[in-house]
Amino acid sequence: MSHASARVPMPANEPVLAYAPGSPERTELKKTLARMAAERIEIPLIIGGQPLHTGKLAEVRMPHDHGQVLASFHQAEAPQLQAAIEAALAAKPAWEALDFTERAAIFLRAADLLATRYRPILNASTMLGQSKTVHQAEIDAACELIDFLRFNVAFAERLLAEQPNSAALTWNQLDYRALDGFVYAATPFNFTSIAGNLPTSPALMGNTVVFKPSPSAMFSNWYFVELLREAGLPSGVINLVQGDPAMITAQVLSHPDLGGVHFTGSTAVFKSIWRTVGENMAKYHQYPRLVGETGGKDFIFAHASAGEELEALAVAMVRGAFEYQGQKCSAPSRAFIPASLWPKLRERVVALTGTLKMGDVQDFRNFMGAVIHEAAFKKISGYLEYAKNAAGVKILTGGKADGKRGWFIEPTVIQSEDPKNRLMCEEIFGPVITVHVYPDAAYEDTLRLCDQSTPYALTGSIFARERSAIATASQLLRHAAGNFYINDKPTGAVVGQQPFGGSRASGTNDKAGSFLNLVRWTSPRVIKENFVPPTAVGYPFQGAE
Repeated sequence: MSHASARVPMPANEPVLAYAPGSPERTELKKTLARMAAERIEIPLIIGGQPLHTGKLAEVRMPHDHGQVLASFHQAEAPQLQAAIEAALAAKPAWEALDFTERAAIFLRAADLLATRYRPILNASTMLGQSKTVHQAEIDAACELIDFLRFNVAFAERLLAEQPNSAALTWNQLDYRALDGFVYAATPFNFTSIAGNLPTSPALMGNTVVFKPSPSAMFSNWYFVELLREAGLPSGVINLVQGDPAMITAQVLSHPDLGGVHFTGSTAVFKSIWRTVGENMAKYHQYPRLVGETGGKDFIFAHASAGEELEALAVAMVRGAFEYQGQKCSAPSRAFIPASLWPKLRERVVALTGTLKMGDVQDFRNFMGAVIHEAAFKKISGYLEYAKNAAGVKILTGGKADGKRGWFIEPTVIQSEDPKNRLMCEEIFGPVITVHVYPDAAYEDTLRLCDQSTPYALTGSIFARERSAIATASQLLRHAAGNFYINDKPTGAVVGQQPFGGSRASGTNDKAGSFLNLVRWTSPRVIKENFVPPTAVGYPFQGAE
């Protein structure tokens, strides 16, 4: 056993590969895409490190070609879910007792495996199963997930080094214990990196996990679980389950050993989790930690002084709203534009939107793929139908939907006279941005309207040249966004640079990609050692006058 004071490698953000024509990474990825698209795999549950086949199967289909099945996956019933919880609890004592450097080494190895041999596998599975373009897959399934794995180790080392002061003759220590019980990680379809981070960040801190991915991301998430196994993660530390969400939620949240929930998904689901945990408090052995990142109605707000930045503003609107079909928690779906800028900006935004190609993501010329599944297609289509008939609303470009082969929604720009129209207030989660044009003189009043007209507070951006206008927006929108951008689109947070999360109806703002998230997965113990304990009961003040 080493008694050296080990230091983890200093992390740096993983470089984004370009996949330009003729590049080796493009050639390798194209081969991997062809191979994986031609296969049909079967995904078991993983409980206590063992594959489990229940025979109750569901399918993963390509969103951009929904007739093609990529995988079948086995679903858990109540007995298998109970077994997953028991496996997590059984694995916990040895995992928590393992030295931090040993746990860290597993996740550092996982990062290096992903940066090399698993890179085309995670990228291809994300492209095929979640309809991401090559660039969107690269910045997510490769770079951001690698960054989470490496930076979390460095953040954890920094956290463990945070120790209290000690008075003379004493030594005080903070012991960063794992939470009591197990952690439940429920992850979304839209980011493979989030699906990887939600179970691994608690595990790094000594917790064991029941991991339920989105069924729409099972293809890529399976390969990540395989990567963790190859990296040396012990059996039972992260247990993979899938099945009826109502059954899983009810059983997990009613278990007395629930230690925490790490969640990314809809606001409605997270509120129901919070409510159920409250109702079950009498059952628990501890107060469960609830960490959630949920919905958003993210904004771009322009000041009249942004006229010289008009091209940057137009690009931010188009990239921000339409990359990955608007299915990012951070994607701007509303914009507030001053009347003086709107005529030229409208012309540019409409023109740029018209250049976007949509189709099969295996064709690298496409800027967009399909939305994730039929339910999303129908929901977004419903908003488009509403926009065609609502008073004071005009579709400037796009507005069509075609679900015959894939779940394709055209990138759509809408103008609304009413800033409180449902298109400006409700989360759509698709390639739709609605613009409200405001009088230049109403800048501050419109900033307040932006702050107050939705329940969310995830991301937003201000475009302006005048510094006083930026300062005013930053102050009046201080609580409107947990990630606030100046002269940039409100998407693309980078681990270690812009820790991510919002408040209000957007979540608990525990900032994934920073030590702030990791501290939520510890239950610190204070240890005081007195080297020279007192030997008398009395105190000096008791002496005679």
